[in-house]
Amino acid sequence: MSCFEIRDNFYMDGKPVKIISGAFHYFRTVPEYWRDRLEKLKNLGCNTVETYVPWNLHEREKGKFCFEGILDIERFIRLAQELGLYVILRPSPYICAEWEFGGLPAWLLREDGMRLRVNDPSFLGHVEEYYKELLPRLTPWQCTRGGPVILMQVENEYGYYANDRTYLEAMSRLMTENGVEVPLVTSDGPFPESLNAGKLQGALPTGNFGSRTEERFAALEKYTDGGPLMCTEFWVGWFDHWGNGGHMRGNLEESVRDLDKMLELGHVNIYMFEGGTNFGFMNGSNYYDGLTPDVTSYDYDAVLTEDGQITEKYRRYREVIGKYTELSDVPFTTKIVRKDYGTLKVKEKVSLTSTLERLSQSVITVCPCSMERLGQNYGYILYRTALHTEENLERIRLWGANDRAAILVDDRPIMTLYDRELLEERKLETPLPTEKNARMDILVENMGRVNFGPLMERQRKGIDQCVQINGHMHNHWEQYPLPLDNVEQVDFSGTYLSGTPAFYRFTIQVEEKGDTFLDFAGWGKGCAFVNGFNIGRFWEIGPQKRLYIPAPLLRIGENEIILFETEGKAAESIALRGEPDIG
Repeated sequence: MSCFEIRDNFYMDGKPVKIISGAFHYFRTVPEYWRDRLEKLKNLGCNTVETYVPWNLHEREKGKFCFEGILDIERFIRLAQELGLYVILRPSPYICAEWEFGGLPAWLLREDGMRLRVNDPSFLGHVEEYYKELLPRLTPWQCTRGGPVILMQVENEYGYYANDRTYLEAMSRLMTENGVEVPLVTSDGPFPESLNAGKLQGALPTGNFGSRTEERFAALEKYTDGGPLMCTEFWVGWFDHWGNGGHMRGNLEESVRDLDKMLELGHVNIYMFEGGTNFGFMNGSNYYDGLTPDVTSYDYDAVLTEDGQITEKYRRYREVIGKYTELSDVPFTTKIVRKDYGTLKVKEKVSLTSTLERLSQSVITVCPCSMERLGQNYGYILYRTALHTEENLERIRLWGANDRAAILVDDRPIMTLYDRELLEERKLETPLPTEKNARMDILVENMGRVNFGPLMERQRKGIDQCVQINGHMHNHWEQYPLPLDNVEQVDFSGTYLSGTPAFYRFTIQVEEKGDTFLDFAGWGKGCAFVNGFNIGRFWEIGPQKRLYIPAPLLRIGENEIILFETEGKAAESIALRGEPDIG
């Protein structure tokens, strides 16, 4: 048993400790590689690993919890302890992290009037039920009980969101009532407005920033009541969103100087040590002037690459860290290779409409409903109706719609609307004559819920109000939820119609497993599955041009890759390359 204290400094059993930590999200890296990344973290000179805890993965559906596989957080903590690392946990319901809905579960949005991250009885009630399941798994790993966990965070960058002190107090109380004994911290932007709104009695304020260390620490020092200075997120790079023109990279020389100054004056958590991957539909989005969904890669220009390769930044940081602690050469025990498997030709293909009934069961309502109201969290949803009163299709408007809608009439693509285009009435350049009861399909994609700011409360996906056609509301809809968690049920014996949303199947024989990268050149937009595992989204606008496939997702023998493409833009092949291309 150990005692970790916050006084004028951090102390472990009465001895001062300098926290040199790296952020590594267990849920963004396959568990077979956790040991490799943690060994590389220790070899860098770090004595601590930090991670968020994503509520929306651990409780995908209300009351149904998962702590297995890539979500086995106790295994992750145990590995860290075996390697002699301390652990900082950030289990707050909101994590930001450029993660879908900031880590909040989408099913919260099924409730009308739900207010997020404030002292709202409904929201806090869900948090309490989650914590009763989560915290008993974490508290046995506290240093007070023989484990490696030394700190936990109450909330995340709360001062950027709101200033409800009663909410922060309730969050702190829920943690202590459920057995949290280690010291608590908050983390906010290093500005008076953020720190005033996000501070909490009994929790050490820390800062999140990526530059101007002396200035930021000087601002933070006014709030620590003589306590230690810590940058809980030292941003060493940045994230990419689709269409941003190229992979974001930090300034290495400035970053090295800031790290040096940070360790001279206080403590650090490097964000990110390794970024990893937004597998599945878990990328977040931001919204300022418009919707900017993040790409699948969360490389972040981190100290390790998305697939765990050592970088020049790693080497330079190690030199700096060596000034403040004794370095040791840690052996890397996991064999990891990159493999180029070459080009794969399309084996089978089928249009979505031809296999729709195999993938989804329709729900019929008078007015269209959002994904959440139909019990769906992620993916796509198809709205189908008959144009029974229209003789021409002239104008269309989708009310309460997010994020991207492809509109087809009798399998003929008419238009694609994105973000704010969904909120405006769109006129066809030439009115489209329609047959009586022509079939209209609207395929709507949830491109990742906003993970920052007040717009989080307006993140219902699909169509949440109505569809207006030629100036009037159009009624009676069949709705097909498509979370695409069952791609093994795609029936490739059906009809393929070029230019429409469709599935494409590839196979590859693997004799030796290695990390590889799916090159989607020539393809439009969609997502990819490897042996049923959703490796993420692709989009021709970049900057990311290849999707990471970790070797553990492959198997010796035959492997299956399925692409779902929504724009009707398909090539005859894909390639599995031995090098990444994130822009």
